[in-house]
Amino acid sequence: MPISSLVSPPLGDSPLGDAFGTEPVGFDPSSPDSRPRRSLVSRPSISDSVFRSVAFSAGTITVLIMLAVGVFLSLRAGDALGVAGFNFLFEQDWSPETKKFGIASVLFGTITIAVIAMCVAVPLALGTALLISEVAQGRLKATLVTLVDLMAAVPSVVFGLWGVFFLQANVIPVATWISTYFGWIPFFSVTDATGQALTEASAFTSSAFIAGIVVGLMVVPTQTSVMREAFSQAPIGEREAAFALGSTRWGMIRSVVLPFGRGGIIGGAMLGLGRALGETIAVYMIISPIFTINWEVLKTGTNSVSALIALRYGESSPFGLSALMAAGLVLFLITLVINFTASSIVARSRSGAESD
Repeated sequence: MPISSLVSPPLGDSPLGDAFGTEPVGFDPSSPDSRPRRSLVSRPSISDSVFRSVAFSAGTITVLIMLAVGVFLSLRAGDALGVAGFNFLFEQDWSPETKKFGIASVLFGTITIAVIAMCVAVPLALGTALLISEVAQGRLKATLVTLVDLMAAVPSVVFGLWGVFFLQANVIPVATWISTYFGWIPFFSVTDATGQALTEASAFTSSAFIAGIVVGLMVVPTQTSVMREAFSQAPIGEREAAFALGSTRWGMIRSVVLPFGRGGIIGGAMLGLGRALGETIAVYMIISPIFTINWEVLKTGTNSVSALIALRYGESSPFGLSALMAAGLVLFLITLVINFTASSIVARSRSGAESD
């Protein structure tokens, strides 16, 4: 056989052409069949168009309402902020009539109650979410999901009444024990003006500690729902792989479910924090309002921005209303930042990118 017959023809002479752009034999650029095909264009159905328009309109209206609330509060708070200036954030007293007012004490109380609420709510919500998503099965799981969802619908006034007439009396011995054995920590000490430790029950009522527990129990359902949804999206393959490698149930949860649901845990905690910062009725019913920064969380007396507005709104002068609007504006901005941050964290975690 001739050697020339064993040699492949030049790529340019191949019917398929050259991989580097050489045109096949017989290719005619002017032929109608040689023109590139138009890209396919999908035409949405009428129902898809209606749904997209409704969803876009709902989102736009929601954003506009929030902007309108912010603009309204800013305009109504202009008079008070013009008088107080930046001192509005650092003044403890609240006396708009004498032009001496600020939210330092009420903002401190708001943050204190919210932090206590998170210390109570996050462990409970995390444990409940893991119980529902990883342990409970069948009818028990459906029942627990329903109960948690129903707890989120309980009115705030019910939690407030329960906190005043039941929880407070039962928490006072716990607060007394904490103050007795951990009073060397400044936050847990309960003292009078001379620095002497107080032990009577009246010194532990209507405190930030009790209000924080009530608010914490109120936000548990919200946090549990977000965390449970994140845990349920953990990949089945990774769960089964952990069991196949000899892992226990807790080992699988620790190595697969918790890393995958990290964003849900953070997002749920922050959504609950936003709810705790703005809680009004339950806090208003429990606390004993004061206008000084109280570092002793177990001691009677604290305040919050929302409770201040509810307490003083009906009796305030026009300038006093402007001051209350300024306090509401600060709370609105803080809550808005927290909720947007939480929403972004939850949105990023849905794809499983947070999984290790």
